[in-house]
Amino acid sequence: MTLKRRQTKPWSDFRLGRTSGKKGKPKKRFLILCEGEKTEPNYFKSFRVSSAEVYVLGLGANTTSIVEEAIKRKLQAKKEKTLFNEVWCVFDRDSFPAKNFNKAFERAKKTDIKIAYSNEAFEIWYLLHFCYQNTGISRSLYKNKLSKYLKKAYKKNSTTIYEDLLSRQTTAIKNAKRLLETYSAPNPEKDNPSTTVHLLVQLLNANM
Repeated sequence: MTLKRRQTKPWSDFRLGRTSGKKGKPKKRFLILCEGEKTEPNYFKSFRVSSAEVYVLGLGANTTSIVEEAIKRKLQAKKEKTLFNEVWCVFDRDSFPAKNFNKAFERAKKTDIKIAYSNEAFEIWYLLHFCYQNTGISRSLYKNKLSKYLKKAYKKNSTTIYEDLLSRQTTAIKNAKRLLETYSAPNPEKDNPSTTVHLLVQLLNANM
């Protein structure tokens, strides 16, 4: 999938938080590139980060394209002498070919890029706020379950989902860790359900 031209907007258009910390000291800088254009970006942009610069971009691209764009952005920042402390890619297993999913992981590892993945969908992270889910389910069932727990229709591109779930975030992190521990030999491409979104969430929380 070709990345949309508008994604070349200035860094400032994507930045959360301030550019300096106490006494004007430079803050840590994090880049988060998301598969979806709204679902994941809306969630991560809601974190009230204050002790770091966080750049969140929604690409509307597939797994390998996201990693390639992350590499490109990382090199761009290096040339501008504004290095990122960490670069993250956020994407789902979805129905992408296994080879594409695995290739994305391989490329990310070689270039020191971190991945917050979900198998099969990002909504597993949302659902873990309410219950421990250790069996794979369809996207429509995720929507139904979330609507039930939220007591309102779940909207994929919601701008309030972060606030809706915040009080249960500790439970979600605990459930996500527990879920990963059930796989003796982790294989993200096949481990359905599973997610590492909590790792990125913990990073952002540490910089509130």
